[in-house]
Amino acid sequence: MQVTETLNDGLKRGYAITVTAAELDAKVNEKLTEAQPDVEMKGFRKGKVPMALLKKQFGQRLMGEAMQESIDGAMSEHFEASGDRPAMQPEVKMTNEDWKEGDDVQVDMSYEALPEIPEVDLGKLKLERLVVKADDAAVDETLTSLAENAQDFKARKKGSKAKDGDQVVFDFVGKVDGEVFEGGSAEGHALVLGSGQFIPGFEEQLVGVKADEDKAVTVSFPEDYQAEHLAGKEAVFDCSIKEVKEPVPAEINDELATKYGADDLAGLKTRIAEQLEGEYAGAARAVMKRALLDQLDTAVSFDLPPSLVEAEAKQIAHQLYHEENPEDTGHDHGEMEPTAEHKELAERRVRLGLLLAELGQKAEVEVTDAEMSQAIMQQARQYPGQERQFFEFVQQNQQMQQQMRAPLFEDKVVDHIVENASVTDKEVSKDDLQKAVEALEVDD
Repeated sequence: MQVTETLNDGLKRGYAITVTAAELDAKVNEKLTEAQPDVEMKGFRKGKVPMALLKKQFGQRLMGEAMQESIDGAMSEHFEASGDRPAMQPEVKMTNEDWKEGDDVQVDMSYEALPEIPEVDLGKLKLERLVVKADDAAVDETLTSLAENAQDFKARKKGSKAKDGDQVVFDFVGKVDGEVFEGGSAEGHALVLGSGQFIPGFEEQLVGVKADEDKAVTVSFPEDYQAEHLAGKEAVFDCSIKEVKEPVPAEINDELATKYGADDLAGLKTRIAEQLEGEYAGAARAVMKRALLDQLDTAVSFDLPPSLVEAEAKQIAHQLYHEENPEDTGHDHGEMEPTAEHKELAERRVRLGLLLAELGQKAEVEVTDAEMSQAIMQQARQYPGQERQFFEFVQQNQQMQQQMRAPLFEDKVVDHIVENASVTDKEVSKDDLQKAVEALEVDD
């Protein structure tokens, strides 16, 4: 077997591989020898079929396998000996298409090699970590919001008309074609107008009702209503209004705290402060990560595989097209032509991706099975009732697993870099942190 270099230009590599006819014949004979003990053929005992007959019967079929294995073996030996790592799947093409048995096999292999990544002295990286303390004002603001969400209702003055957001307590009887239908009646039902609890058009007709008033509400069930005997039909609900109540925030006290699982108000405040500071820390980490990536982007210089940059640029152009045209949900819009800006961003992403991968490999950073399972479970919660199906789908889909593993790996590499970099804490206000986060969105 011969491997001859035909191209060495930057990261581009080309090789001519020749697998001799003798090597192929030896490979076929090896396969036949392995199979011979199990072969049965009329007129011969099992395992006693002559090699010449086996070759006549199965040689042609095994030749293709022998070719593929020989070429794969030559490629593996080449990458092991050269130390090259292809950026993408190598392009392999047989050049003597008029090949016939007894001829050598000639193949051209071309690829772009991943570049050598220069060393980065992580200790020279200087980072600033923004620290925000949860002050009393922020805690009180959250408490007020919690009180509004845990709102109570109190009766409006007699004769007051119900408004959107009010709670109406009423009895009702629903009829279709003049007949009362099962499940269409209730007494003392409390309904917040505008909550969307009832079928479309129902709640809007109760706006303006008063206590002790009767109101007939006429609506049509949706065509896709779950009860097929009611789907698409018109119904009349005879409503008897008992009370009209206006929303009032819950009082901020120990009782409110127990509604949110705390022992008392002081405990709820402590929990809120911890939660807020956790949110601030997450935002501050995003700001620091961007600063870190900016430094790494200029820390070292190396050639980038053109194919990776081109693929990333096309992906960016495609993604931005759909962000700007959300109404176009298909993918038959043709290929997006990347702009110079897309290519510049692609170069940054490819450079940082290769650098982080190299740093992670050297630091032996790994995403554990437990971390992957946790990430899958978190994402599965976005599909209520289908969590198990989602989990099984990810387990059976290698590409999906890789998509989920990549950001986990990147975050762990970033943590490793931060641990070894020079980091200074800087206490700032919540507003300052917010401005820093907004600046990230503008830069994106």
